[in-house]
Amino acid sequence: MTAWNWARRPQSGEITLGLVGDTNVQGREDPASAFSEVRETLRGFDLLMGQLECPLSKPSEDPLAPDISYKQGWRHSDPSVVEGFKVVGFNAVSFASNVTFPPSVAVETAEHLGRAGIAHAGGGRNLAEARAPALVEAGGIKVALLSYTSVFWPIEQPATAHSPGVATIKGHTAYQPGRRVLEMPGAPPEIHTWADPSELAAMAGDVEAAKTKADIVIVACHWGVSSQEEHVAYQTEIGKAAIDAGANLVYGTHSHMIGGIELYKGRPIFYSLGNFAFDWQKMRGRNLDGLMVRCVIGAGGIAHLGLVPVRRNADNDIAVLDPSSPEGTVLTARLVELSEGLGARLITRGGEVIIEQDVEAASVA
Repeated sequence: MTAWNWARRPQSGEITLGLVGDTNVQGREDPASAFSEVRETLRGFDLLMGQLECPLSKPSEDPLAPDISYKQGWRHSDPSVVEGFKVVGFNAVSFASNVTFPPSVAVETAEHLGRAGIAHAGGGRNLAEARAPALVEAGGIKVALLSYTSVFWPIEQPATAHSPGVATIKGHTAYQPGRRVLEMPGAPPEIHTWADPSELAAMAGDVEAAKTKADIVIVACHWGVSSQEEHVAYQTEIGKAAIDAGANLVYGTHSHMIGGIELYKGRPIFYSLGNFAFDWQKMRGRNLDGLMVRCVIGAGGIAHLGLVPVRRNADNDIAVLDPSSPEGTVLTARLVELSEGLGARLITRGGEVIIEQDVEAASVA
């Protein structure tokens, strides 16, 4: 397969950065085969990042000792699959998530990634390691990646000053009776969510520190409600706080569905990139769609922002879905709906969906 023909070519002094969503590889003789349909496109980026949704640890064969006791049927990925990520050119991955469990697996995953030369963020031997940025460079431009999860098992999984685990930004939930509850028994409640203030402040501090080390800071957030397209309030709070602290881009994972795109202060919050390659048996035939984002970065920051939809095919291999095709048009139209009122204007042009500031929406705001 040839590399995808993007609409905007980088100019002198610019680099390209690719971003993909939840990625899980397992059960393949050749791990790189999961990317066979997009291999040249991935290799075409100067830098490639995404969410590693397959902790690298020998999967258990004992049904009485599952990989994750609270997640029925989940299997970790054999450490050998890291070679597949290396072959297609992943430079850095975020891996804070609810499936990076138990805490020892966070340490093991970081070690395997390190040996493969893939920078990583989101987990480690202690909180300092989990919150440390992955630092990569291309064309003289330095990029930092930070990774956090708001979806996690509250016992043991969060890293502490002296114990391993993942970096977290806790979300809180409150349920309020709906306004018609007296009139209509059984009506659903209103759901309110917000981010934990202390962990939100810690993330902002991490972003500020990363800005002293890199030209571009990317924040990855494992958040939201599984199999739900719409984002909730605490996600907006975290995303905007990251950008207020200096992040250039925020991307979300976990829902396994594509989510809306917000432009806040001219900087993007991708509420969910959806799924990329995903081999876990329970995900076969489900949640097939995702987004592949391409940033053109120059001395002044992100100069161009575009994406293409991606979809797993009948062989469960991920492939680009032409946004101008009938299927691509439907998926892109849904993405436009999800992004309505969020300040982003999405235009399909020259083989990609270009993301620009919605001047009309910005003036109303």
